[in-house]
Amino acid sequence: MSKKTYVAVAVGLGLVTLSACGSSSDTAGSDGGSKTVTLVSHDSWAVSKSVLADFEKTSGYKVRVLKDGDAGEAVNKAILSKGNPQGDVFFGVDNTLLSRALDNGVFASYKAKGLDQVKSQYQLDAGKHRVTPIDTGDICVNYDKKYFEDHHLTPPASFADLAKPAYKDLLVTENAATSSPGLGFLLGSAAKYGDDGWQAYWKKLKANGVKVVDGWEQAYNEEFSGSAGGKKAGGERPLVVSYASSPPVEAIYSDPQPKTSPVGVAKGTCFRQIEFSGLLDGAKNEKGGQALVDFLISKKFQEDMPLNMFVDPVTKNATAPAAYTKYAVPVENPETMAPRTIADHRDDWVKSWTSLVLK
Repeated sequence: MSKKTYVAVAVGLGLVTLSACGSSSDTAGSDGGSKTVTLVSHDSWAVSKSVLADFEKTSGYKVRVLKDGDAGEAVNKAILSKGNPQGDVFFGVDNTLLSRALDNGVFASYKAKGLDQVKSQYQLDAGKHRVTPIDTGDICVNYDKKYFEDHHLTPPASFADLAKPAYKDLLVTENAATSSPGLGFLLGSAAKYGDDGWQAYWKKLKANGVKVVDGWEQAYNEEFSGSAGGKKAGGERPLVVSYASSPPVEAIYSDPQPKTSPVGVAKGTCFRQIEFSGLLDGAKNEKGGQALVDFLISKKFQEDMPLNMFVDPVTKNATAPAAYTKYAVPVENPETMAPRTIADHRDDWVKSWTSLVLK
């Protein structure tokens, strides 16, 4: 989230993913330090060319971007290379995987300049400053508005609704063991029903015909009838586990743009996701890495994110673009879970979920 593979969707709809690349052999600065700073991220990293160019001009550092697969893959690679990292800064570890990265000592402590502008509810490592919150979003069930209108059926609004007979064989979700949104949806159900109740809930979903696929790309762009990709692929499922930012994607990259998005959000099915960045322990360009982390919570970058990565800013001074907020669906009361609780249960829950749902 990868966590928000909307970049993959948007590329298909006309958005270009932009990153700046520099050689690791760039000329050293007058202070003897490298003038290249390397950002390691998941595949969904994207930034406007002008915004990144402004940082490079102001800071004097050339940014090299190394994309390391989806969020889970990228975090695992960072753990395996700890102490001798592939780059200087990591972007894209979220609250579902945060404890794994922190427990493995991936990050060095750094209190970013501008951290006072980051809303306190997102600062999950505030005492030690090993990571800095960068963006937030919600994993939610999306629905195809046209399908429900055509069938004179009220869209589901909650976790409980999804298990009702009216929605039999309509939902597709991702594998919780291989997909960030799939894991988030599992965690959301565990937060809703507790350690003792989530398995009974998933038994109901299975009996109600939930379909499970490996990843978000397949679920949203092939199986979901409400997405541009799903329509082309003949997708037949009008409910999909995706993000609250799906509506802006579908609307903004439609031609012509509709007055309202063709995709809706079941607000009672959401799990709050927060993404972080951190200075990698053993970074070869520590000063450049610090400058890059500062940049990621700057007003300019925060306001650039929504239309590039389809996520929400975490700082008090940033405002999402009007084109984004026009179609965005605010989620007031998403399910949440402390990173330590996730760490204590994640592996067991995924194992139990796999046995219960896939076998």
